[in-house]
Parts: sequence; structure tokens; C-alpha cells
Amino acid sequence: MYHHENNTNQLLKWLWQPDLVDGYIVRGAYQLLTVQDVVPLGDAAGLIWHSQVPLKVSIFAWRLLRDRLPTKANLIIRGVLPAEDHLCISSCGADESAQHLFVSCSTFGSLWPLVSSWIGSSLVSAQTLSDHFVQFTTSAGDTRARRSFMQLIWLACVWVVWTERNHRLFGGSAHTPLYMLDKIKTFSYRWLRAKSSTLALNCHSW
Repeated sequence: MYHHENNTNQLLKWLWQPDLVDGYIVRGAYQLLTVQDVVPLGDAAGLIWHSQVPLKVSIFAWRLLRDRLPTKANLIIRGVLPAEDHLCISSCGADESAQHLFVSCSTFGSLWPLVSSWIGSSLVSAQTLSDHFVQFTTSAGDTRARRSFMQLIWLACVWVVWTERNHRLFGGSAHTPLYMLDKIKTFSYRWLRAKSSTLALNCHSW
């Protein structure tokens, strides 16, 4: 948002690019952050917050469903990355958008069948993230407890995908989808166990 220049007197000058006339003001910065196109979420909006899921994960999901994560596609739009640095970190050959990364990527997307097999639910065919969230949450039954469980599992899945994406980007090594599935099992068990002292299963049988 800032532009750095050298003028003829060799002095450094900072410009607030969203408003080159009036410069930076708090009100202008607030409007820039809040007055943006809002991604319609529909029923998914009510599924982001879960009492057994860490707040940071729900906030992450809020950003994800509004396409506000720093994916390569978004960073290119904002001028942070050059246009040529657009490929998914999984080396699948596609652009790294949120939609691709969490749903259709041949690497990260292969996690969903593994999760469905583990919990005994049907596969979800939705193409948008919000629809995927809603369909996944209702794919294993219509009872309130089952929906809550599936909601928690979806949030664990997208959290693991994002942390694995960052691990590959900044750590330089990759884990397998089976390893990611184990992380989903671990996170979901810990989240449920922290709020439910009556959970009968142990982590190994989970």
C-alpha cells in the first residue's frame, strides 16, 4: 500500500497509494479494509464458529470463505508476487487460488476421499468452498450431533491443508496425504477431548 521513491534531492518519500491526494488517514485505511466485495456465503456463514474448535481456526475459516487468505493468486492481485509465480505449491501445474488449493488440487484435494473413508461419509461434489462446507457438514446424517462433528472435521481439514501448504512453501519439504489425514485425526481428537471429558476413545483408536 505504500510506494517508496527517491526524488531529485535524494530524499526518501512515502506515498499512500490508495489515496495519493490526501495521503494516509485512519478512516481511509478502515474503508479500504472493510468496503470490499463480499463473497456470498449462504448457509456456510453459520458453520464457521464452533465451540470446540480453537478461535484461530474459525478466524482462518472466516478468511478462507471470503477469499482473504494470502494465496499466490491473491498476492499477485495485490502486487506482492510477480505474475509468473502463480503455480500451486503442490507442483500440480494449476494456479494457486483458494478454490483450487482446498477443493480441486490433485494433491490436497485427494485428502477429502481419505477423510470420507475414515468417517464413513459420502463424497462431496460441490465446486465452491462454501457449498463444499455445507454439503460436507450434512453428508453423514442430519442429527445435530453428527452435523456438529462433521463441521469440526471440515474445519480441521482446511486447517491442515493450509499448514501443510505453508510447510511446503517455507520449509521446503512435503508430507503425504496420509500424514495429513493423521494430523486431522490428531487435531479433531484434541479439540473434542478438550471440551468433552466423556470421550471414550483414546487417540490411537480414534
